[in-house]
Amino acid sequence: MGGKGMADSIFVRVQKVVSGGLDSAVGAAEQRSGTSLMRQAIRDMEDAIARARDGAEAARARRLQAEHQAAAARQQVATLSEQARFALGKGRDDLAEAAIARQMEVEAQAAKLDAARAEAAAEERRLEESRTELNLRKGRMEEELAAFQSARRAAARDEAAPGAPDQRLQRKAERAEAAFRRAMTAAGAVGGGDTDAGAAAKVAEIETLQREAAVAERLAALRAAQANAAAPARAGRKRA
Repeated sequence: MGGKGMADSIFVRVQKVVSGGLDSAVGAAEQRSGTSLMRQAIRDMEDAIARARDGAEAARARRLQAEHQAAAARQQVATLSEQARFALGKGRDDLAEAAIARQMEVEAQAAKLDAARAEAAAEERRLEESRTELNLRKGRMEEELAAFQSARRAAARDEAAPGAPDQRLQRKAERAEAAFRRAMTAAGAVGGGDTDAGAAAKVAEIETLQREAAVAERLAALRAAQANAAAPARAGRKRA
């Protein structure tokens, strides 16, 4: 669960880094109409993109590690199964039972590794999607900044020229600034949960009883399979 909390933290930072620092920049830009604040907003967006990239790479590494460990666990399960059959064939029920118990533990580990792999893959995917979206937003912001600067330069030239300033140029600059602010929207949030300790202890006790019953059931099934395999051989010897 610690990995999931870390993953959620990374994703929240990626999604909120824009809104976290840009709201004040937007407000100041509305008052001062300065390009420096817009450039800072773009740098903040670049930081969000870098965080998404780093988070995706970390999730990819966890996914690959979980895949490798799960494959090794499945191989160990097959080996333990063969060892249990061998021990039972030698009349060592105690060793067969121990092999089956260990096999079940490894199967549980493999299931957790598969879940971790799926979680890491989902995190990797959503962070890559976030990075793509943030790159698109950054591109729009850069376009709007260029349009804003162009409109401001044109308005300045018009104000310096004889005659009344061109109000259309002023409105164009204002529209460019508004479009820039719209390009800086962001979203995303996740939550968590609690676990009751008493209920968890009772569940653990139930799981222990289930595990013991499952070991006994597997051992009985293994005995029955070996008995069925040996029955034709005994019948042949009796006829002879």
